[in-house]
Amino acid sequence: MTEVKSTLPDAARQVTRDALQSTLVDLLGISLIGKQAHWNIVGPRFRSVHLQLDEVVAAARDFADTAAERAAALGLPPDGRPETIASAFTLPGPKDGWVRDNEVVEVMVQALDAAVARLRERIEATEKADPVTQDLLITITAELEKQRWMFDAENWPRED
Repeated sequence: MTEVKSTLPDAARQVTRDALQSTLVDLLGISLIGKQAHWNIVGPRFRSVHLQLDEVVAAARDFADTAAERAAALGLPPDGRPETIASAFTLPGPKDGWVRDNEVVEVMVQALDAAVARLRERIEATEKADPVTQDLLITITAELEKQRWMFDAENWPRED
């Protein structure tokens, strides 16, 4: 069997593998829920939210590729197969069919909130195991927090 050798010790490899694989699942899932919402959004803010969905999908796809390539570089085969994503993805997503613009915004805020919380746990876990992966996770977190802020700003003014 051909194997890519890792530069990390075994214990650090496992922590890093888990962090990168679960990040890959979250990012591919975010790109899918973003596209689902993109295709089915309706409402007066259709255009602005539609375009924002394109931005978050592009960011998620780019970072998914970066996370997968980081794993591969460490000898940790990434798993982005549809069945893996479907079975492991746990972030909230839009309902089936047409979705009102305000509902899309809320779903994206919730999904990004959850993804950021999970990323922060992975940042902590990889601090000693692999600071290079930790740096990547910090970069991804910063972008997802920016995207979350942009969606959340669509909710203003709030009536609550």
